[in-house]
Amino acid sequence: MRPPPSVDDSEALTVGVDIGGTKVLAGVVDAAGRVLDRDRRVTPGDSAASVEAAIVDLVRSLGTDRHIGAVGVGAAGFVDEHRSRVVFAPHLAWRDEPLRDALQDRLGLPVVVDNDANTAALAEAQVGTAAGHRFVLCVTLGTGIGGALVLDHAIFRGANGMAGEFGHMQVVPDGARCPCGNRGCWEQYASGTALVREARELVLDGSPSAARLRELGGADAVSLTGPLVTQAARAGDPLSRELLGEMGRWLGIGLANLAAAFDPHCIVVGGGVSEAADLFLGSTREVFARHLVGHGHRVPTPIVPAALGADAGFVGAALMARAAVPAHGDVGV
Repeated sequence: MRPPPSVDDSEALTVGVDIGGTKVLAGVVDAAGRVLDRDRRVTPGDSAASVEAAIVDLVRSLGTDRHIGAVGVGAAGFVDEHRSRVVFAPHLAWRDEPLRDALQDRLGLPVVVDNDANTAALAEAQVGTAAGHRFVLCVTLGTGIGGALVLDHAIFRGANGMAGEFGHMQVVPDGARCPCGNRGCWEQYASGTALVREARELVLDGSPSAARLRELGGADAVSLTGPLVTQAARAGDPLSRELLGEMGRWLGIGLANLAAAFDPHCIVVGGGVSEAADLFLGSTREVFARHLVGHGHRVPTPIVPAALGADAGFVGAALMARAAVPAHGDVGV
């Protein structure tokens, strides 16, 4: 493994970068997790080199007139156990990409790379809604379901660095086909994709109850999105509220299974869909309490919405860089 450059000042700031399918978001973060500045770019999806160039541009721009000691990167994909290579990113042009070494060579700074769900979970566990808890389960709801475990204030990565792929637990044998190749995965029932699929099917089937959604998405439902369903629900549309409640119930079933396996102190629900948490977390908590093993004889695990919003990914990446690349320059495990 190539040794990173040393951090020569323990008071230096760090830059965190969160790379998604549509945007690259970055911020300057201090030792307390406070965001001092932020910037963003549209994700250039045409090549790995163009995404790398966007990251370099952001870090250099944010580092103007600042002492930056290290860089953390959260990537939407599978990252190896050494936190150096992006093995596969479904929405980016990365296949076994040596991202850490490439960025270190160009920036002359220590770099740490991890999965974006891991970085977001670390931020929520250290400076967000779960601060103070030792064992935190974080689930991110978006197009699919991601997640991470924070155990004694450190990310649990598993043998190959790929722990936390909770969305691909099977909850319905022979259920809906998932892009991963299996059937009945949890994210096919409790995600933004599941919400939109159900709404579009009702519109296309001509359901009278879908009149408002038909107005928003057209008769072919092609323009119907998760935010539009949420908008309709907030305006009082009964079907939209029912669909969000159903998604919340499936979320509760999956979380009860995870609580049976890991018994966390706290469960954090983040990701883009969590912006509608007030419309579905009630259903989630109700179903979770009913399905939780030993219910009635234990304190129910609190389920709370994430606090840091879109900043969580880059804040966690920056905190991870600070912890993993200390002043003497050795990368931690």
